[in-house]
Amino acid sequence: MQKLISVNLALPFKNNNNSNRGRGFKPRVKEEPYNVNERIRATTVRVVGENITVGVYPIQEAIKIAQSLSLDLVEISPNADPPVCKVVDYSKFKYEQKKKQKEIKSNALKVVVKEIRFGPNTDDHDFEFKLKHAIAFLKEGAKVRAYVQFQGRMIAYKDRGEAMLLRFAEQLSEVGKVDQLPTMEGRKMLLVVSPKVGAKSK
Repeated sequence: MQKLISVNLALPFKNNNNSNRGRGFKPRVKEEPYNVNERIRATTVRVVGENITVGVYPIQEAIKIAQSLSLDLVEISPNADPPVCKVVDYSKFKYEQKKKQKEIKSNALKVVVKEIRFGPNTDDHDFEFKLKHAIAFLKEGAKVRAYVQFQGRMIAYKDRGEAMLLRFAEQLSEVGKVDQLPTMEGRKMLLVVSPKVGAKSK
């Protein structure tokens, strides 16, 4: 009688789920950007906020002031002496701070650069036409990147191009400030002007 032998050829099961997760695993805790209430380490703080008497208080007394108004004590200037803390709703405070940061980033990304091209032989009529466009761009809050393009032998007229750009910058002085004086880059001479604060048209 033939004897059957069973052989298990299955590969060892590999558990992709971390079996050691329960041992020594520490969940990542998101750190708060500000010290609040009992997390404030200073023993004495300067307290500011609405509907309170601004002044210097022991930390426990400052926390009690915040709690009496159903608010939080938030350390807003830890490096001051003593540290400055604000009595405020912490959730609302964080929301307002995030909103301000987004606005700052948004404004930083909105810098628009408009280019205006000249030739070394640009006549006065064309110059005035481009000047009006540059003034409008600066009043809208855009930067102006003006350049003189030198073709072929025209590179010999760099002095003429520089004089034109300096004249252009002078004509824009009421609405713009020079970020970069005329500078050669390859066969271009560049001038960069940014809008002056308060020069935007209403």
